[in-house]
Amino acid sequence: MRPALRWLRRWGISFASLGGGIVTLFVFRRGLPHVAWIIGYLLLLWLLFALVTQVRQPVNRLVATAVDYTVQTLYHGLLLFVLPSYYAASTLTSINVLFVILLIVLVLLATFDPWYAALVQPRPWLGGAFFVISIFAALNVALPLLGVRPYIALLLSAWAAVVAVTPAVRRELLSSWSSSVLATNATGIAAAAVVSVGCVAIPPAPLFVAHANLAWTVVTSDALWLDTRAIRTDDLRARGLTAYTAIYAPAGLRQPVAHVWKQEGYVRDIVGFTAVAGGRREGFRTWSRKTAFPLDPLGRWTVDVMTTSGQLIGRLRFRVVA
Repeated sequence: MRPALRWLRRWGISFASLGGGIVTLFVFRRGLPHVAWIIGYLLLLWLLFALVTQVRQPVNRLVATAVDYTVQTLYHGLLLFVLPSYYAASTLTSINVLFVILLIVLVLLATFDPWYAALVQPRPWLGGAFFVISIFAALNVALPLLGVRPYIALLLSAWAAVVAVTPAVRRELLSSWSSSVLATNATGIAAAAVVSVGCVAIPPAPLFVAHANLAWTVVTSDALWLDTRAIRTDDLRARGLTAYTAIYAPAGLRQPVAHVWKQEGYVRDIVGFTAVAGGRREGFRTWSRKTAFPLDPLGRWTVDVMTTSGQLIGRLRFRVVA
């Protein structure tokens, strides 16, 4: 019985937290979480982070442990709120899925107390990275819910996530508040520049493709159904293809997007749309038609649904054979 009790004491709360997290994912999987929840969690997390940073030495061990556990719990809830949005906005065959994997790793660390205690708590730099990534990920979802375009939200989130660690910088460098704020603002601007260059690696949450399909442009009675795994060259030239997409965006948001037709990774055509208007649960419908194909159209094709800043929202695939 004792081994079971020891296991329960060590892992019981963690598995209960995991169960609660799964319930949270199911609750929010049908829609985006209300922005008030995200903002509330962010404010609480930042206040506790600032408090722990400034008064860690004077407080007794019991109080410090309680505050650390509360911060860990906030990480857990905050990341679970935004994870479904990033998963929906990611494309599993693109580089932006790596950011989703990173968030999943952080969720698991925040869920299982022994892992968090062994890996994060003894390493202040890792705790700081945990904090910055969590703030960035949450703001990057919350700001578009308030009508900020995803690319602008991306830059603001990177800047704000770095500025949020000002209390820790002040304590570590033993500098004045003005010097610390200046340092974190400069670093935040640099972080925004880095994110701007590497925005392709981050899903454009909360945008996502609600529905997408390819169809013949010219439909005949003997060719209603399209097998995207093997489209014959003669059929492709005779009938052409049309890509239909329905893109979800939150109410009040307008985001220009484009369909980028690629053959074996090389861009063959770009069709831009002025703006996707948010608010429709089934998504804003867009379509692009392609009838002019290169002399040698053989190979794997994709139609990338992208923001004008270069973030990938979704992807359709087809293959042309002889």
